[in-house]
Amino acid sequence: MKIEIVNLNVENLRHAPEWPNHPYSCKYCTYWEFPEEWQSPGTRAPATEEHKEGMLGKKSEWLRNVSREFGNCGKVVYCDGEPAGYAQYAPPGYLPNAASYDSGPPGDDAVLLACLFIPETRFRGAGIGGRILDSIIDELRQRGIRAIETFGRRGNIESPSGPAEFFLRGGFRIQRDDPEFPLLRLEL
Repeated sequence: MKIEIVNLNVENLRHAPEWPNHPYSCKYCTYWEFPEEWQSPGTRAPATEEHKEGMLGKKSEWLRNVSREFGNCGKVVYCDGEPAGYAQYAPPGYLPNAASYDSGPPGDDAVLLACLFIPETRFRGAGIGGRILDSIIDELRQRGIRAIETFGRRGNIESPSGPAEFFLRGGFRIQRDDPEFPLLRLEL
């Protein structure tokens, strides 16, 4: 299997893999960026194609702004040319929903890894997640970033934020504990 990890941009955001278990796959999800749209579950618009395109537009604009002000803030992974994984990260100020987590807020000296997700089981277990994480770590070290933090989810590999156990195996430490979403930190 040929694995290619590329920096996220507005053009390849459209390639982010779909997640059939959830109508708001990575390319349409604005959970971290616009928490006001996610705080009241009954008020979200249905995932029609028109609504998805609106969400994609909103996410694209966010991506343009963060890329201009911070630099690269994500990765798309292709396996044999097919989109297989997605990761997104930025300073916590660009991801305001991070403030809503009981184990937060993330440190001002860290970049928050909001999601690292391989949606399809056929791509899991092949080391792709570790390769994405290594790519992010290498990039952020080269940029002089001090630390990465994330809210890994305990006991659930279906979570787009990534399983806490995965990050702990990768050298992250628990910064602030929580039964479901501990804040995990890796010093760079």
